[in-house]
Amino acid sequence: MSKENKIQIFQDQKVRTLWDEELEKWYFSVQDVVQILSESTDVKQYIKKMRSRDVELSSNWGTICTPLPMLAADGKIRKIQAADTEGLFRIIQSITSPKAEPFKLWLAKVGAERIEETEDPELAFERAMETYLKKGYSKEWINQRLKSIEVRKELTDEWTQRGMKEGLDYAILTNEITKAWAGRNVKEYKKLKGLKKENLRDNMTNLELVLNMLAEASTTEISKEKKPQGLEENKDIARKGGTAAKKARLEIEKQTGKPIVTSKSAKSLLNKPDNKEIENE
Repeated sequence: MSKENKIQIFQDQKVRTLWDEELEKWYFSVQDVVQILSESTDVKQYIKKMRSRDVELSSNWGTICTPLPMLAADGKIRKIQAADTEGLFRIIQSITSPKAEPFKLWLAKVGAERIEETEDPELAFERAMETYLKKGYSKEWINQRLKSIEVRKELTDEWTQRGMKEGLDYAILTNEITKAWAGRNVKEYKKLKGLKKENLRDNMTNLELVLNMLAEASTTEISKEKKPQGLEENKDIARKGGTAAKKARLEIEKQTGKPIVTSKSAKSLLNKPDNKEIENE
């Protein structure tokens, strides 16, 4: 069963989602949706009270909600209570909120757009371009970012061919690539940029994006040739791919006298202190 994690944006607020390719439907983080609609400071307690008020909802909770792997608060992939569109409509009935109707329309739109993108993949890139432009990114940066998504997809497809699992395996291998080319693992890289849940690639400069793409593309090509088996062999290939990009980074730094891996984030790139980031992978 092929699944894809993604962050969707509703009125500048993030909703963790998972696309199930086999069933052709979205699953949404129940906690995120309830948080947005209820505006509660303790969403877990709100859900508990909501279920106690609505006996029918509570009795069907196990059918409506399914634990699915999504990005948790600590940055790791964990099982999160999720529901499909139909399930969310039922949950929304128990929440009094002026955002309820706009949210229902948003849910329908998200679902329709994904079906359209499945039939015409170009639409996904066009919509991503539009979203980034609204956030204030330059067209030059956006082109690099969209290319990086394509390169990443080729890499994860190759990892799948090698028996690697989405989630922990991908995170481990990405860490190896990043550490090899940038000299920092993902956690250290994000700390350098002052990031928490924000997407690291959305906060890279053009050069950082290019070198990250080189590292991932190199890893893909080496993997196709070597056909590694098991996590340890794939980690070795990831380091080799990252090292290829490291050599390019060191040469550029030698010629310019400036470091490429910096604390610059999307906020500084856009010069918008209150800009909210988009999680796009």
